[in-house]
Amino acid sequence: MTKPVVALFDYGSGNLRSAFRALERAGADVELTSELDLARRADGLVVPGVGAYAACMEGILKSGVDAVIRDRAAADAPVLGICVGEQVLFESGVEHGVETRGVGVLEGRVELVRAQRIPHMGWNTVEADAGMRLFAGIDPAERFYFVHSYAAKAVPPGALGALAFHGEPIVAAVERGAVAATQFHPEKSGDAGAALLANWIEGLRS
Repeated sequence: MTKPVVALFDYGSGNLRSAFRALERAGADVELTSELDLARRADGLVVPGVGAYAACMEGILKSGVDAVIRDRAAADAPVLGICVGEQVLFESGVEHGVETRGVGVLEGRVELVRAQRIPHMGWNTVEADAGMRLFAGIDPAERFYFVHSYAAKAVPPGALGALAFHGEPIVAAVERGAVAATQFHPEKSGDAGAALLANWIEGLRS
């Protein structure tokens, strides 16, 4: 069986090596690329991201992949955002009092997590809506690895979501149409993360 082609987009940010290996192990033919044409025509597009929201958006805008993400979302072509790659899919993010416009395929704003301990770093369970493809067959007691200080607080309208609790509920994952994203790092989340990536890749075959 031919493996789905996944474009792991390099716009200057993201944990690329571990994400590349994890996607390969999960069953994809992975292309690490900064080419927009490949990002458009791949079976799936992965948008990684670590660090500051504004810095990630600067790289995304400079690369031009923001338009590709919006086009794929409109065409129901799969996109997966990881960590800050989830955050930038929302309309905006606020860091240190400065609001930065995001890609905007998901409604909502990313804000500082209100908790005694920041960053939120370590393993946490998530509570996923019934029917989420990402979590198919995954035990609800499984834990995923988070490292972040900011997050979306509300699941967008018409989307399915998974919430984690760290001082307050945060959006740990979201699915709407062909757009999916996780605030946690599936590539660092052991067997549970591998199963989630395999579920996403299996969806590229349909």
